[in-house]
Order: sequence, then structure tokens, then C-alpha cells
Amino acid sequence: MTPLKRFKNLILIDKQDIYQIFLYSIIAGLISFSLPLGIQSIINFIQAGKVSTSWIILVVIVVVGVAFVGLLKIMQFRITENLQQKIFVRSSFEFAYRFPKIKFNELHNQYPPELANRFFDTLTVQKGFTKLLLDISGAALQIFFGIILLSLYHSFFIFFGLILLILLYLIFKINFNIGLETSLKESKYKYKIAHWLQEIARNHLSFKSNSIFNYSLHKNDKLVNEYLKQRENHFQVLMKQFVQLTGFKILITAGLLIIGGLLVINQQMNIGQFVAAEIIILSIIAAVEKLFSGLELFYDVLTSLEKLGSVVDMELEEDVQNSNYLVDKNKITIETENVSFSYPKSDKEILKNINLSIEPKQHTLILGENGSGKTTLIRLLARLIEPTSGSIFINNTNYKKYSSDEYRSKIGIITAHEMPFEGTILENITCNNPEIKMEMVFDLIEKLKLTEAIKALPKGLDTPISSEGKQINSSTIQKIVLARCIINEPKLLFLENPLDKSDEQTCKEIIDFLSEEKHPWTLVVASKNNYWKQICKQTILLEKGEIKSI
Repeated sequence: MTPLKRFKNLILIDKQDIYQIFLYSIIAGLISFSLPLGIQSIINFIQAGKVSTSWIILVVIVVVGVAFVGLLKIMQFRITENLQQKIFVRSSFEFAYRFPKIKFNELHNQYPPELANRFFDTLTVQKGFTKLLLDISGAALQIFFGIILLSLYHSFFIFFGLILLILLYLIFKINFNIGLETSLKESKYKYKIAHWLQEIARNHLSFKSNSIFNYSLHKNDKLVNEYLKQRENHFQVLMKQFVQLTGFKILITAGLLIIGGLLVINQQMNIGQFVAAEIIILSIIAAVEKLFSGLELFYDVLTSLEKLGSVVDMELEEDVQNSNYLVDKNKITIETENVSFSYPKSDKEILKNINLSIEPKQHTLILGENGSGKTTLIRLLARLIEPTSGSIFINNTNYKKYSSDEYRSKIGIITAHEMPFEGTILENITCNNPEIKMEMVFDLIEKLKLTEAIKALPKGLDTPISSEGKQINSSTIQKIVLARCIINEPKLLFLENPLDKSDEQTCKEIIDFLSEEKHPWTLVVASKNNYWKQICKQTILLEKGEIKSI
């Protein structure tokens, strides 16, 4: 989708509000350009040395006209503020909704937090879009009505107006593509710099080393230089536009003043008409300036829309619409048939012809060296990723028959290096689910050996956690994540190294709790802790993506 298409779509979403803005602009434009006619008449009365009722009425009309235009501007201001709020809200929910549902293939080799930074382009769009609506619509109407009004004084102004419009179009046509191209390139390097600064911040302890510190500055310097190069290229386009604008203003001013002066000398216009014409000329010049200054803002808005589009255009997971298939709460069997998986644009198969069966409430342990495919298998079974070939069945039904929401509502999963989100410990466990009672929380944290750790914190469960949980030890963080995973009593539980930060005795006690027969879940775990071998009735050994034994 082109940036212009995105801009058009943005207009269509809020077309009713935009119609109102344009309507108010048209009314304000008509009133504004009727004012010179009133001033012209007032000057004529003054020249005649008459103070009449008509003169007073005209003065009142002009003043009321100015006040009414001001009122219309205030109404436009209210509408544009509503537009800004709607743009921000839509964009935030667009990102919040899409990120969890973006296809795995789309995010492969991408850094999601860096993509999330594109959200800040919303600020440019919400400010720039509304300003463009006001300034561009107002300026265009000013020029249009100005030319029409001038044409009433003499037909020659019609010809002059046509030349004006042709020149404006040519200037826009010549500069637009190169202006947008240079703006996009500038923005590209702006985000590269932001991403690198994010990397420095994320690994700030590592960058304390002199050699790595110098490298960080060198790379930053390289990126900044490239950014400045692209910025200068864009500035040259803007400079060219400014030069064209200056020449344009000179042409308009000289042309209209000369024409107006000759018409007065030839008595084809009176002084009042000449003064009114000059007011209109000044308005046209101001409008042209506004158009050209708006062009730079137009580039920024289109560039920001393109950056937002790089996230919004990412393909979402396909889902079954209005599926009648429901996962049986009491009996869940998982089977795979010749399942293979490879990453996008790679011929290497991470998993090869996987055939396995997991019975209801069965405990299954997946073993294998690093790189054997354990993580990939768990994510396939949890439907976080889709197999390249082969099929996965739930209760003898291809799991694609179930909607992803229906399937995922029945599972709990912990993947490698899973971290809490920013919020309190209680929020991280319950996600503010009103159906979860505090008795359930207290009971669970006791079973997961969290009680003492939470009691040691001054705010207890209300202790805020950073996004990486740095103020809390890694063992406690793992248990909090585990608590969040099982608090809703999932029917399928997938765990990847869930307790590798805890001591042996604690691990045993928690594993015993997780494997109790009373729990509703079918358990699939990947772990190097040997105690799982005693608990799990089925062990799957993976080697280089293939099952060696079950």
C-alpha cells in the first residue's frame, strides 16, 4: 500500500468529521473574502464624507463577520481535537491487538520492541493530519475564493488565476516524489539510530567496557552520519521548494500590483476596489506560503503512516471464523502426524517427521541437547507456530478446525526466558481477572513456594515489577510466571525449563504439586531436571529434530 493510499484511508475513516471541517472552512472562506467587499464599501462611504445608516450597518456586518469566522475556527478546533484523540486511540489498540496475533513468520528476524517504537509516529500523524486539514483546506479555499473575487473586478484575473493554479500543480508534481523518497530514507536511519540506542540501553552493563564502549560510539557515529546525509538530501528538496515559493510570491505580488495599478489608472477600478484587491492579494500570498509549508508536514505525515504501516500490514494469524468445534474440557488427546518445521527462507528442518501421541492428563517429558528442537516442538503443540508440513490433531480433529482463541483458552504455556510484564506481582499472576479469588492466589503462591519471598517485600503482592523483574531474584520471577500460567487451571500445560533457577528441593516439591492427579491438565515439559523422569510416564528423546525414542 502506498503512503498516499494510507492517507486516503485515514481520511475515509473519519470522513464525517472531515466534511464538517471542510464545510466550516468554506463558510469561513466565503465570509473572509466578503469582508474586503465590505471594507471597499466603507472606504467609498468615507471618501464621500458620509456617515450614514448604511455605513454603520456595514461596520457592524464586518465586525460580526470577523466574530463568526472566529466561532467557526473554535468549532474546527474542537473537531480536530476529537480527531487527534481518535487517531491515538485507534493506533494504540491496533498495536495492542496485532502484536500478539502477528504470524510467527512475519516477526522472524525482527525485534518486536523496536517495531513497537513505530507507535511514536502516531504523534506525528495525529498532530500533522489535523493541521493539514485546517491549513491546506483553508489555504486552498483562500486561493480559490481569492481568484474568483479578483475576477469580479476584471476578467484578466481569471487568466492570471489559471496560470497560478498550473504553476502550483507543477511545483507540487516536480517535488512530491523526491520529497517523499528522501523523507522515508531519513526516517529509516532515524529508526536505526533509535534501535541502536535501545541496544546500548538494554546491554548498558556490557558497554561499560572500554573496547565495547568505543565500538558503540563508533557505530552510533556511522549511523548518525548516514542520517545526516539523508536529512541533507531531504533538506535540499525543501530548500528547492522554498526558492520556488519565493519566486512564486514575487511573481504574484508584482503581477497583481501592476495589473491592479494599471486598472486604477485606466479608471477600470476605484481606490476602494484597489485596496480590497490588495487585501485579497495578500491573502492569496499567505495561503500559498501555507500550502508550501504544509508540504513539508505532508511528507512527515506520509512517512509516519508508512512506518506505522510496516507493523499494521504484517500478516495476522489465520483463524477459523464462527467455528463450532470446542475443545473437550475433560478429554484432550494430542497427536502429530509427520510434522516438520523449518524457519522462513531456510531449507534446514528444525523438526523432521514428528509422530507422537499424548493421552489425556498424561505427563510427557521432552529431552534433547540444545538445538535438538525441544522449544520448537512445544511451540508447535501450543499452536504458537504452525508446522511447515504434517498435521496436529486434538481429539482426532485437526487443530486448525478450532479457533485459536478456543484452543488457547484451554492451554497454559511457559517458553524459554519468559519474563513478567510491568505491573504488580498480583497483576502478573491474575491479570486482573475478577473471577480469580484471593484465596486461590494465596493457596497457589504457597504451593509454589512463593510465600516467604513475597512476605519479605514491604508491599507484598502489590510490589511493582519492572518489565524484566530486575529487582526480584530469578527464581521468584520464574515462580510468578508459573503461577500466572496455571492460575486459570488450563487443560493443556506446556512448560519449558520452568524451574531451572530454583534449588533441587524446591524443584521437587513444586514438580510434585504440578504432577498431582487432581489437576486437570495434560502436562508436556522440556527440562534437564532429572526428577521429571520419575514423574512423567512418557519421555520423548529428540536428536537433531528427530524422535530417537519414546
